[in-house]
Amino acid sequence: MSDFLLQLSYLFGSITFIVGLKQLSSPDSARKGNLVAAAGMLIAIIGTILFHQHDGTPIGNIPWILAAMTIGTIVGWMMAMKVKMTAMPQMVSFFNGMGGACAAIISIVEFHSHPDGAPGYILVVFLGLVIGAVSFSGSVVAYGKLDEKIKDFSAQWLTYFNLLLLLLIFVVVGIAVVQPALLGGSVLWILLLLSVLYGVLFVMPIGGADMPVVISLLNSFTGIAAAFGGFLYSNPVMLTGGILVGSAGTILTVLMCKAMNRSLLNVIIGSFGGSSASSKQISGDQVVKEISVTDTAILCAYANKVTIVPGYGLAVAQAQHICHDLEKKLEEKGVEVTFAIHPVAGRMPGHMNVLLAEADVPYPKMVEMEDANPQMNATDVVIVVGANDVVNPAAENDPGSPIYGMPVLKVWEAKNVIVMKRSMRAGYAGIENELFFHPKTKMLFGDAKEMLGKLVAEMKEL
Repeated sequence: MSDFLLQLSYLFGSITFIVGLKQLSSPDSARKGNLVAAAGMLIAIIGTILFHQHDGTPIGNIPWILAAMTIGTIVGWMMAMKVKMTAMPQMVSFFNGMGGACAAIISIVEFHSHPDGAPGYILVVFLGLVIGAVSFSGSVVAYGKLDEKIKDFSAQWLTYFNLLLLLLIFVVVGIAVVQPALLGGSVLWILLLLSVLYGVLFVMPIGGADMPVVISLLNSFTGIAAAFGGFLYSNPVMLTGGILVGSAGTILTVLMCKAMNRSLLNVIIGSFGGSSASSKQISGDQVVKEISVTDTAILCAYANKVTIVPGYGLAVAQAQHICHDLEKKLEEKGVEVTFAIHPVAGRMPGHMNVLLAEADVPYPKMVEMEDANPQMNATDVVIVVGANDVVNPAAENDPGSPIYGMPVLKVWEAKNVIVMKRSMRAGYAGIENELFFHPKTKMLFGDAKEMLGKLVAEMKEL
C-alpha cells in the first residue's frame, strides 16, 4: 500500500509539473502554473517522507530532513520577498547554481554508496557530477558578473584552454568508466575540480547582451543534472522535472540565440560584450539634440500612437509603475500606447515582461519585437526608457560591430524618438549607440523614474 501511495504522489507531481509548465507559457496563467507545480512538488516530498522504503526500512533522520527543509524554505522565502526587480537575474542565477550543486552532491553520495556499480550507472553518476558542478560554478560567476562584483575577462587563449579542458573532462570520464581501477576513488575529486574550473572559465569571458542566454543555458544544465539524479534513484518525479527544465531551458536558449541572429557556439566562444569595440567610429562633430520635459509631454499628448521601449535602466530606476501611469495618462488623451519588448532586453529572459506585469500593464500591450517592428513607421513617438543595445542601429549598418546581425527594435523608423538616459554612457555590450545621434532622436537626460514622474505631471496640465 505504501508503495502504491508513493508512486501515486510521484505521478501527481509529474502531472502538475507538465500542467504548470504549460501554464507558464502564458503571462495570464504563469502565476497559477508556478503554484500548481510547487504544490505537486510538495506532494511528492511528503509522499517520499511518509511512504518511501529501502529494503523494507522507512526513511530515517526525519528530524534532520525537516530541519533542513525548514531552514531552506525560510531562507528562500526571505530572499525572494526582499529581492529588488533589478536583482532578479542575480537571484535566478544563485538559485540555479544551488540546484546544480545539489545534483553534484547527489552524484558524490551515489559514487561512495555504489563504487563498484555497473559502467552505465557510473557513467550517469559522473555526467551528473560534471554537469551539476559546471552549472553551480558557472551560475556563481554569472551572479557575480550580473551584480558587478566580477569583471569580464576575455583572452584568445582562454577559448582554446576551455576546449582543451572540456576534452580532458571527457577523457577522464571515459577512462573512469572503461578502466575504473586506473584512477581509483580520486577520479571523483579530479572530475569535480575540472568541472568547477571549467564552469568558471566558461562564463568568465561572456558578457554584454549574451548574459540572458547564458542564464538560460545554465538553467538547462541544472535540469539535465537533476534528470540524471532521477535515473540514479529511479525516481519518476525527479526525472520528469529534470527533463522539463532541461528541455525548456534548451529551447529557450535556442530561441534567444535565434532572436540575436547568432549560433549558440558563437555565444559561448565569441566573448560578446564588455570590451568589444566597433570598427565604425562615430564622428566627434556629431551633436546630440536634447528635449525638455514640457516639449516631450506636448509631443506625446498630441500623438496618435506612442510606443515605449523598456530596458534595464527602467529596472534600475524602479520606474515601471510610473511608466504605467504615463501609459494611462496618454490613453486618457486618446493616444494609443504599446510597449515594444526585445527578447533579450534586461539581464534575464523575460525581464521586461516581469517588470511591466508587476506594474499591472495589460499583457496585450506588451508587443514582441517581431510584431513591433512592422508598426514602427506608423508610430508618432517612441520613448526609449533605459534601453541601449537592443535599439542600436549598428546591428544593421556596421559589419564591424559586435552586435552586427542581431535583430533590434527599429525605433528610428518612427517619426520621433525620445531616449531617456542618465548619461551618454555605453550599454551593457560596451559599444557606442548610433541612435543617440540620429536626426529623429532627442535625448531626455535624467533618472527615468524622476523624468517619467515629471512627464506625467506635465500631462495633467495639458
